[in-house]
Amino acid sequence: MLFTMRASGALLALLAAAANAYAAQAAPDPLAAAIASPARTPKFTARDQYRHPLETLRFFGVRPDQTVVEIWPGGGWYMEILAPYLRDHGRYYAAIEAPDVAGASREAKQNGASLRKKIAGDPADFGKVTVTELHPPQLTEICPPGTADVVLTFRNVHNWIAAGDQQAQFDAFFKALKPGGVLGVVEHRARPGTSLEEMSKSGYVEEAYVKKLATTAGFRFEAESPINDNPKDTKDYPEGVWTLPPTLELGDKDRAKYLAIGESDRMTLKFVKPAG
Repeated sequence: MLFTMRASGALLALLAAAANAYAAQAAPDPLAAAIASPARTPKFTARDQYRHPLETLRFFGVRPDQTVVEIWPGGGWYMEILAPYLRDHGRYYAAIEAPDVAGASREAKQNGASLRKKIAGDPADFGKVTVTELHPPQLTEICPPGTADVVLTFRNVHNWIAAGDQQAQFDAFFKALKPGGVLGVVEHRARPGTSLEEMSKSGYVEEAYVKKLATTAGFRFEAESPINDNPKDTKDYPEGVWTLPPTLELGDKDRAKYLAIGESDRMTLKFVKPAG
């Protein structure tokens, strides 16, 4: 009788373990679900093949219970993924380029107004988004200091080089993060030895220079990934990186050629704010 009871208990334990394993496999990945959402803008989803959001965000270690700050989210490409993903258990900050400070560009004003309108128009997905403004040296607090788990920036470093405030930007990211927090950087990758002037002009940034900016701010370089590499990108175009899609600055001239290349070759770098 005792043997039978033990055998039954073991069988029940095995069945429970199998059920739990099946449930874990059957449960949808919330990040994959956010990326697959039909609410995303169709022209944004068309670029998934180049921007690899699932692999990129996994590499940066983004989880749904974290506080995440996205720097200069532009039209909201990543916001459409991150805001719903973080809505229930985390927090998403959109640190926009401040539109009303001295020296703000016309693009900053347009992007800021457009993003705020987008947020207001979809309270279901964006109702918990917190908008902050970033424009060193006047505005550098992108969230309460030391509270962010992750700070993310996608294809922005060349803009800061053009403005001359690139180090101040990285310093602001360091201030925002908790000890142990992650800075994730995706940027168009220049050939080694590219000058600052050429980086500003072409939109391509030297990887070693990005690492220097981050380590000068206090970060430790953690890892890099080939997720967003594109070996077809020769980086020698008449209008810099904007010659390639999605901008296609030359219009119909050599359009098929540039579409065949695809979007730019991009570094994908992870830095960590040291504990203590």
